[in-house]
Amino acid sequence: MGNIDKQSQGEIQEIRKTLVLNAPIQRVWDAVATSEGISIWFMPNDFQPIEGYGFHLDAGPFGKSPCKVTVIDPPRQLSFNWGKDWTLTFELVELEGTTEFTLIHSGWDADSVTEFGEAHALVRERMANGWIGMVESLRKFVQA
Repeated sequence: MGNIDKQSQGEIQEIRKTLVLNAPIQRVWDAVATSEGISIWFMPNDFQPIEGYGFHLDAGPFGKSPCKVTVIDPPRQLSFNWGKDWTLTFELVELEGTTEFTLIHSGWDADSVTEFGEAHALVRERMANGWIGMVESLRKFVQA
């Protein structure tokens, strides 16, 4: 058999977006780890920054997606499960007066479909493009 490429076993590479924001880490944290902040740049929600807390992201025509906070480490990391397959992680690193922000969207599987019956591979490409605009919305919000 030999070595089998992980990609051929169904794993699809995570989406990763990193940018340096001209804002202090606490301002960025407040934007990515509060219900109000997440609503401004991402989606309406009923998030609470409590490990194990179940909440919903309001995905408009796709309905309300169930989520659960898995890691809360202020002001460095927030992770939560999104729907049945995905994990979203926001990582923050304090630099000299700025903040490096990394978004990681993982849980992709070539052999799986979303709750809406769409193949992960198709949705991943759409989401990868969508995250470009989302992180720019975050930049505008925290740098205002």
